[in-house]
Amino acid sequence: MYTDMNKDELLKLKTETEEKYAQLCAKGLKLDMSRGKPGADQLDLSIEMLTHCIDGDCVSLDGIDCRNYGILDGIREAKELCMPMLGVGKDEIIIGGNSSLQLMYDTIARAMLLGVLGGDKPWSKNPTVKFLCPAPGYDRHFAICESMGIEMITVPYKSDGPDMDVVEKLVAEDELIKGIWCVPMYSNPEGITYSDEVVKRFANLSPKAKDFRIFWDNAYCVHHLTDTPDTLLNLLEEAKKTGKQDMVFMFTSTSKISFPGGGLSVIGASAANIEYMKSQMTYQTIGYDKLNQLRHARFFKDFDGIKAHMEKHRAIVEPKFNTVLDMLDKEIAPLGFGSWHKPNGGYFVSFNGLKGTAKRTVELCKQAGVVLTGAGATFPYGKDPEDRNIRIAPTYPTTDELYAAMEVFVTAVKLAAIETLV
Repeated sequence: MYTDMNKDELLKLKTETEEKYAQLCAKGLKLDMSRGKPGADQLDLSIEMLTHCIDGDCVSLDGIDCRNYGILDGIREAKELCMPMLGVGKDEIIIGGNSSLQLMYDTIARAMLLGVLGGDKPWSKNPTVKFLCPAPGYDRHFAICESMGIEMITVPYKSDGPDMDVVEKLVAEDELIKGIWCVPMYSNPEGITYSDEVVKRFANLSPKAKDFRIFWDNAYCVHHLTDTPDTLLNLLEEAKKTGKQDMVFMFTSTSKISFPGGGLSVIGASAANIEYMKSQMTYQTIGYDKLNQLRHARFFKDFDGIKAHMEKHRAIVEPKFNTVLDMLDKEIAPLGFGSWHKPNGGYFVSFNGLKGTAKRTVELCKQAGVVLTGAGATFPYGKDPEDRNIRIAPTYPTTDELYAAMEVFVTAVKLAAIETLV
């Protein structure tokens, strides 16, 4: 452990690490681990989907010609396929295009311009709009807020989700707080799944703003990596028990199940919320891609088909996560230069180095040919107050590329830590 080393020992380790780093730089690597993208072998798992509908059979179970206009909220087959992902009913779901991020952006944009169910005016008519942002979190959530001038308030994470004492206090005191971002299962990037207690406290929030909304981005609801996956309480059902179901907007997608560039996105909410959103959306679109909805329904058949498909993903992804975690356990844990959570699913490993080392680590990796998500990206405004957190995305590189990238990463972590200490 570095805490047991004297200065001479640290300087010796620094020299050894610099030599290792120079050797890695000489390899001329060009590896990108900046985003959580599926690898090509994962995309190949769904290639057969593209053969559906080319025989000319484009009619849904309800007799809808999916080549034509209409059906704003999605065909029945697609709804039935995706309803179990969020645990919602047929009147509590809208099937969108390929991006749940677009659905979230549009939902906030409509709230800003038109307001939400139960609100007395559009959000933009307030002096300012504020959002709670548990962090480390998803950088694109924060980018949506920043692009619309929404003030972000950082909420710390605990081992079972956001600090609910902070959340409850803030929403009860400030009517300008209109929402909160949540990635409740295998959270991006921490890999934490919210406990039952946290979900129940969300369902029982008493915000001062009557048009407050919980943006529940359940992106990784079927992305398990173990035989004992995490479980997540159904927020909408819990909110129904408290009579606060209109407070909940839930999102997911098949982006990392089928094709990120050609999947289905989903929003789930109370039946009243869905009707209200449809009344607003009718001016925005006549309907999303129903042929794609039909292809997905025919390829997967049902939710059991999705779960079986995700086992194929797991066979590809789990060894990559093990490569990352094994390298961290072997090279970083004995020195005490960082900490991390071993996730049971999701797409990321969240690494916390010594205070003041994240930017330097990312810079060293880049110089050695490995591109990571920018340090600070997992916090509002891109500012990690302790400069510690780095998001590792293991899925896109091949296993060999990932091993090479992690060699660079652990060496950079060591070098940045030693530089700070000496």
